[in-house]
Amino acid sequence: MGVLMATINISIVLIALPDIFRGIRLDPLAPGNTGYLLWVLMAFMVVTAVLVVSFGRIGDMYGRVKMYNLGFAVFTFFSILLAVSWMHGPAGALYLIAMRVFQGVGAALLMANSSAILTDAFPTTQRGLALGINMVAAIAGSFIGLILGGVLGPLDWRLVFLVSVPVGIFGTVWAYVMLEDRSELHPARIDWWGNITFAVGLVAVLAGITYGIEPYGHHEMGWTNPEVLVGLIGGVVMLLVFCIIETRVEDPMFRIPLFRIRAFSMGNVASLLAALGRGGMMFILIIWLQGIWLPEHGYSFSRTPLWAGIYLVPLTVGFLIAGPISGILSDKYGARPFATGGMLLAGLSFWLLELLPVNFSYPAFAGIILLNGLAMGIFASPNRAGIMNSLPPDQRGAGAGMANTFQNSAQVLSIGVFFTLVILGLASELPVSLYHGLVIHGVPATAATRVSHLPPVGSLFAAFLGVSPLKALLGPSTLAQMPHATAAYLTGRSFFPGLIAAPFKKGLDLAFDFAIVSCLLAAGASWLRGGKYIHGEGEDAAETEVFDEPDFEVAQAEAAAR
Repeated sequence: MGVLMATINISIVLIALPDIFRGIRLDPLAPGNTGYLLWVLMAFMVVTAVLVVSFGRIGDMYGRVKMYNLGFAVFTFFSILLAVSWMHGPAGALYLIAMRVFQGVGAALLMANSSAILTDAFPTTQRGLALGINMVAAIAGSFIGLILGGVLGPLDWRLVFLVSVPVGIFGTVWAYVMLEDRSELHPARIDWWGNITFAVGLVAVLAGITYGIEPYGHHEMGWTNPEVLVGLIGGVVMLLVFCIIETRVEDPMFRIPLFRIRAFSMGNVASLLAALGRGGMMFILIIWLQGIWLPEHGYSFSRTPLWAGIYLVPLTVGFLIAGPISGILSDKYGARPFATGGMLLAGLSFWLLELLPVNFSYPAFAGIILLNGLAMGIFASPNRAGIMNSLPPDQRGAGAGMANTFQNSAQVLSIGVFFTLVILGLASELPVSLYHGLVIHGVPATAATRVSHLPPVGSLFAAFLGVSPLKALLGPSTLAQMPHATAAYLTGRSFFPGLIAAPFKKGLDLAFDFAIVSCLLAAGASWLRGGKYIHGEGEDAAETEVFDEPDFEVAQAEAAAR
């Protein structure tokens, strides 16, 4: 329930953004406002990526259930505050971003400890099923949110945040009353320097990626912006400092020796690569549907957000089917065959998507995204179960947090990569196509030149928000000078999708090529994890489970006794 609620809140905002910005009376496409749009989307993901490791480690020290319960309460409280905003314009957007940051703190507490609590509660023969259901809840939430956002946003944008409150209140009370903590506490000092350097480094990198998507000067994107470069380079340097600190402190937050466990290290590498291939896919498919396919099939731009969510349902169905089944089977046969096979199938599905024309037949599209959902479900549950089974009991919170950090950070990075590749494809052909298309239909040459030289990201964001891109780009003053029929045609359902289809396909193919490579590398990492491995079981336990000298000696004694 906690993971479902947290992931719904990522995608529900994704679809409801047009209604949210109309509600606070702010045009996100106006010059200077793109940053508000990006941070309302990304703040939640950035915060969860940064904090899950620290909160997982604190759960090991002071009790995982305590931290988890606190997460429910924090998440619910700030969901209420998000819904009671009274401000408008930039102040209203900043308020929403701040509340999303604190809501992300609650989500990080939930995500960091849920896998560890389940691992404590279930025997090794049932962990794959338990963690599989949890992963299904996480992925299903991201798709359920798409439909909920499309339904609730037009009614009242505040409902987008209020919908979590009844679930949050029930979950908070139920968790405090019923949930048992079956882990042993391991008090230790908080690694303040590790926490600080990790947070600063990761925030700098993820913020750099977020601002890199925005236009900069005369460039289509902001990767040459000195501030972006400083954030990315400085963040990487700070993360290297963090790694050095973690090898020297007595109680590190990030247990680097855990990576000596092959099942843990290869499972996390596979998870990171899978998230790189999958994380930006949702945004690209939504833009494909909202900006091109749905308008060409008779849907007005204002209706495309809801229908994009509905048409992506097969992706969720595939995951719902495969997740629990692969989790059950991995309990018996181990994670390797399912995680490896799932990534190979995912790579195949991205290749099939690349073969589709832009104006595809929906049954073919539905079948391919169903295959993608099945593939991701086959991979995700066994991979997470393999990671958690490899951890010693006193490191499960920290280990789960580390796994979530890799996954969440890779999703943010994936969004930046996918957007960049699509915009590179658009930038090579869209300006010429746009200029000639506008001039032919009577747009003054000066206005056509201005619009064709605008960064392509504006067109993508307009389509993403369910707004007619040319209506936003041309502006009311230019449209007012044109015959009504011509203006209506240019801003209607067919002109812009037909104009952008070929340039968009070029960028889309680049993005899918990146996803294919990521999936194939994830399959290789999954295979290298080795056979079925559970911490403390098997003759090689003493050899594989080395963390520090005392633990090593205990493991040797236990192995000798067996």
